[in-house]
Amino acid sequence: MYETEFMARLESALRRALPAWDMPPDAALRLLSISENATYLAEDKGTGQRMVLRMQRPEYHSDAEIESELAWVDALRKSGLVRTAEPLRTKTGQLLYRAEDGDMIHRITAFEWVAGNEPDQGDDLVRWYRVLGATNARLHQHSRHWRKPAGFVRKVWNFDTIVGPAAHWGDWRTAPGLEDADIALLGQVERQLRRLCQAYGQDSERFGLVHCDMRLANLLVDGEQLCVVDFDDCGLSWYLYDFAACVSFLEHDPRLEQFLAAWLEGYRGVCPLDESETRMIPAFIMLRRLQLTAWIASHAETPTAQSMGADYVRGTVELARNFLARNQEAAA
Repeated sequence: MYETEFMARLESALRRALPAWDMPPDAALRLLSISENATYLAEDKGTGQRMVLRMQRPEYHSDAEIESELAWVDALRKSGLVRTAEPLRTKTGQLLYRAEDGDMIHRITAFEWVAGNEPDQGDDLVRWYRVLGATNARLHQHSRHWRKPAGFVRKVWNFDTIVGPAAHWGDWRTAPGLEDADIALLGQVERQLRRLCQAYGQDSERFGLVHCDMRLANLLVDGEQLCVVDFDDCGLSWYLYDFAACVSFLEHDPRLEQFLAAWLEGYRGVCPLDESETRMIPAFIMLRRLQLTAWIASHAETPTAQSMGADYVRGTVELARNFLARNQEAAA
């Protein structure tokens, strides 16, 4: 998947689909990213019209799951609580377009083009985590009170589906470069995480509909405005797991504690958050890291996974060793 032949097939199907949004088939197309999905910028040079099109990863989400994601995005936009890109309907009013391509069905969604760039990883990043904390809090408030439409369905992200026997992203044990001693160590961490997650529980005040992938690549900064995009992994999980997702691929950053402090400050400026809950955040960070280690193995064809590879896996082992040491000290 996502090799040259498949990418040519995607682009061909996308060009055939463009008229559904009143865009010419020969519109300029630029690949923005390949992660879970392939995302393109389409621009009609004649009119200046721009939009972002997402080619869904085959067989990852059902139609109902995609439509449920877009229903939540639409509700968030109407609430004014979170800035995000507007889902665009086709000329016939569809939010999800199905393009037949031989034995394959391409599921395509379109969004307004939003100006901005991923937050810079320089000195100002701590400030943006404060803004992100407030954004997360507003999103969680909306989630707790929103009446979901009939037929709403999204994936559940709990221990079993994150790293357990029903993990959506596969088994971390298949990650590149793991030796037997590493697998034993990570297995010990997994068992500790299971115990912690079970003790923390899934009470409705702690567990609900969350973005679940609010990492820097899914944020757009334009001046003082922060826009959250790509709700493709949104689902039912722990509210505080959102912070773990916010620091995806930054778990080794020496400013991690500063990011957390700023995020908590922003969050508590919107709604209260008890210390008994925040003590679970280091476990969620480790849980997310183990999940991403599995993702690297199951998505080896993507540029992100290829750029991380065995070095990221070795980093996971190091973080796991430190996690166990801290938990043993806390229990002593």
